[in-house]
Amino acid sequence: MASTQAAMDRRDFLSSSAIGSAGLLLPVAPARAAAYGQIATAVGGAGEVRSFRYRASDEDLSDLRRRIAATRWPSQELVDDASQGVRLRTMRQLAEYWAVDYDWRKLETRLNRYPQFVTNIDGVDIHFIHVRSKHEKALPVIITHGWPGSIIEQMKVIGPLSDPTAFGGTPSDAFDVVIPSLPGHGFSAKPDQLGWDPIRIAKAWAELMSRLGYRAYVAQGGDWGNAVTEQMALLTPPGLIAVHTNMPATVPTEIATALSSGGAAPVGLSAEEKNAYDQLDTFYKHGLGYAQEMANRPQTLYALDDSPIGLAAWMLDHDARSEELIARVFGGQSEGLTRDDILDNITLYWLTRSAVSSARLYWESKLAFFAPKGVTLPIGVSAFPDEIYTAPRSWAEKAYPKLIHYNRLQKGGHFAAWEQPRIFAEELRATFRSVR
Repeated sequence: MASTQAAMDRRDFLSSSAIGSAGLLLPVAPARAAAYGQIATAVGGAGEVRSFRYRASDEDLSDLRRRIAATRWPSQELVDDASQGVRLRTMRQLAEYWAVDYDWRKLETRLNRYPQFVTNIDGVDIHFIHVRSKHEKALPVIITHGWPGSIIEQMKVIGPLSDPTAFGGTPSDAFDVVIPSLPGHGFSAKPDQLGWDPIRIAKAWAELMSRLGYRAYVAQGGDWGNAVTEQMALLTPPGLIAVHTNMPATVPTEIATALSSGGAAPVGLSAEEKNAYDQLDTFYKHGLGYAQEMANRPQTLYALDDSPIGLAAWMLDHDARSEELIARVFGGQSEGLTRDDILDNITLYWLTRSAVSSARLYWESKLAFFAPKGVTLPIGVSAFPDEIYTAPRSWAEKAYPKLIHYNRLQKGGHFAAWEQPRIFAEELRATFRSVR
């Protein structure tokens, strides 16, 4: 019966979603309760850590399907590739699956199996997952996501890190895992004052680890997570002993100057350096549109909080290799991510109404994303081939005088923990063995 109903829903969706009059048009609750507002607005006492669970309302999930079905689709792109943006075919495939087959409750059940908490730091309620290993002497690690990521990026590595013996490791590889949601993202509160840049977030993360009682710990991040993690390393808070990044800031000044001028690559680059230069050149010329808009006019993005398909397209168009992978997934190919993986993340942004609030981090930050920051703490670098740029060892060695681990991987992209969790977990094990 369930499969028959799904087939009927799919037929209705395909026949009428373009004009928004499908059988999937479900009623909107007369007064939709803001799920976000119910979970993280109460400010507890200083240092209080409160247990947390989340359940989306049936009304919000029905409204999501209604809005997907009511999408007003644009005309098809005029090229045979994604050079004009995310292709219409990809978005229609995504919309059909999202409206008919996708089940948020499955993700919600998995998420709520993990110990989750909220604590108020510097006036903002911060949500985090905290899984303590069963192994003695586990090393605490705080892992920070980026945009358009979330805690969902790192859920796949919780098991390999906290229970290594079940995933090919040894008890000496064990970690206690802390995964916070960035302010304005997911289940963390939306700041109501200016100033929440990566530096302030780094200070909040140091306070969080202190509040959890950790006297020695490590930190990891990619994308904004790298910006926050490197700022933590610069702050050198008591207890932080080493860091790891999968999107390092290593671009030398002369390379950045050449890229900004739009000229040819400097002479004398190695093959790895030339590859990184070409990757960055392509990204700066063709892939920065989303970041520029969020850095300059985040409040203008009202449509992202109003249209789920608009939000999904905006999030998919982060970087070319990730978008290509996602397009293949919705085209039916098997990749490191599944359709459910992708929609879990997008749906989290939708249900928490965090599209615009998360965009403000781009407005707040004044840091040069890829410029070396002078990190002198021990650091490990994992260079994935489909990242925005694959950092060469030579650049990493110049940027990080205490480079304790460097590995150039054969597979993986921007969302490394999400896409290649076992490889990612082994990279953290290898990086931090020498500092335990």
